[in-house]
Amino acid sequence: MVHIISVQAAEGGWSVNSDATQNAMMFLSGAKAEQAALKLGEKLAADGQTAEIRIFLRDGSQAARFVCAPELDLAG
Repeated sequence: MVHIISVQAAEGGWSVNSDATQNAMMFLSGAKAEQAALKLGEKLAADGQTAEIRIFLRDGSQAARFVCAPELDLAG
């Protein structure tokens, strides 16, 4: 399962939403919201799960997309 993490403009700031968390996270800055989304994606990848981070502009258009995937064990 790929977890979707979205960063979107919200009233009074920016929100980070994910099916991996119960509640949205709110930030005054888009940069802080993006940092939190990347941190969540990295945590999920470290736990062996895949996350797709979608960053949206204020107008709703998608600005960026990142994938955080677990490391492959090539030694085994």
